[in-house]
Amino acid sequence: MNTTSRLGEAKLSTLLMEFSVPAIVGMVVNALYNVIDRIFIGNSAGSLGIAGITVGFPLMLIQMALGMLIGLGATALVSIRLGQQKKDEAEAYMGNAVTLLAIGTALIITLGLSFLTPILKTFGASKEVLPYSRAYMSIILYGSIFQTFSFGMNNFIRAEGKPKIAMATMLIGAILNCALAPLFIFVFHWGIRGAALATVVAQAVSSIWIASHFIFGKSMLKIRLTNLRLRGHLVAGILSIGIAPCVMQLSQSLLFVIMNNSLLKYGGDVAISGMGIVNSLNTLIFLPIIGIQEGSQPIIGYNYGAGKYDRVRKVLKYASLAATTISCIGWIVTHIFPVQLISLFNPNDKALIAFGSHALIIYLIFLPVIGFQIIGSGYFQAVGKPMRSMLLSFSRQLLLLVPALLILPRFFGLQGVLWAGPLSDIISALLTGWCIYLEFQHLNLKHRESMAPKLAEVKA
Repeated sequence: MNTTSRLGEAKLSTLLMEFSVPAIVGMVVNALYNVIDRIFIGNSAGSLGIAGITVGFPLMLIQMALGMLIGLGATALVSIRLGQQKKDEAEAYMGNAVTLLAIGTALIITLGLSFLTPILKTFGASKEVLPYSRAYMSIILYGSIFQTFSFGMNNFIRAEGKPKIAMATMLIGAILNCALAPLFIFVFHWGIRGAALATVVAQAVSSIWIASHFIFGKSMLKIRLTNLRLRGHLVAGILSIGIAPCVMQLSQSLLFVIMNNSLLKYGGDVAISGMGIVNSLNTLIFLPIIGIQEGSQPIIGYNYGAGKYDRVRKVLKYASLAATTISCIGWIVTHIFPVQLISLFNPNDKALIAFGSHALIIYLIFLPVIGFQIIGSGYFQAVGKPMRSMLLSFSRQLLLLVPALLILPRFFGLQGVLWAGPLSDIISALLTGWCIYLEFQHLNLKHRESMAPKLAEVKA
């Protein structure tokens, strides 16, 4: 049984662990890096340094949105084509994705560097925070090509059935990042610029690793020059599938801009720093769930393409259960140790600790429902239903949270900012549950239809 065909035949619980665990490990290491990086910056540059990164974070989310638009969009189509035994078409989608990533990144770098100061001011940078944010984000922008390429292309390694190599790619970058950051910050005394440079160097090494895998390695899919030329129908397919996760990231970028400005208005730079810490800790819980989502997508996509709907339904159940378990564990830890967690970033700033620990409890109060919501929206992306995936992505990040951030603070001030997140979490989870219920009815029907000819044969 070759690696790809195992997706349609091997035991589902084993497959989900095989594909998800490496993704989870890679995601956790990357999330830990983000937390550790902010701990280094908080203990060297103080709360203003953390605020500087927090203000620049929406711009980094735009970079990630590009990787999702192209990388995840193409990956879903590659998985389905592999399930249909159409390897040449899968490679064509991947080749077009490489070109799209290059074009999109060049646009982000050009616009970002040209308008960096007004962008950061719009994103919530005060006069005190702006120098820190500019120093960090200017270096990050120069290295954007490495971030988008490594993030976008790593999905194809997982799609061809090699999750351990995909995990190694993430581990290489994250571990190198964790090693270089304290060296650049504390030994070379480069401060916040050192943290940014460590990130760019690590992402460059990851990009080289990925490129060598597809060009010189033993990969099933190859990057071929003939596939780099853009073709209209391939580009349209990639963008139509990838638009849902891309919009989710862009809406998340928008909501962070709105949140930063509300925090600055009602709580000042300390509130921005505190929520920056809360969001980095939230990412530590959020990314492992994304790892389960990414691990399940090739299995779901392959079996959906192969018409094995009963397996699709079971994978969705297993993935939802695993994601919910992680989100519940995260909720328990953040609610038992809020003060200790915030103190890691700056043990001497009492105002930061007081606000951050309170914000951590409130903002993540409905965390247990998020795992299911993420898996549910990712499912529709995996089976090539972008509109429904987009709806679920919109519901949490744009349709609910952004209006809540605009309305609640007008009546409740800083508390309104904190309670906007929980409100959108619970409503979007209910909407996702309804969509998944309807999808299960659809899958049950398709499974019965696929089994009818076999049952008729047995009776005959």
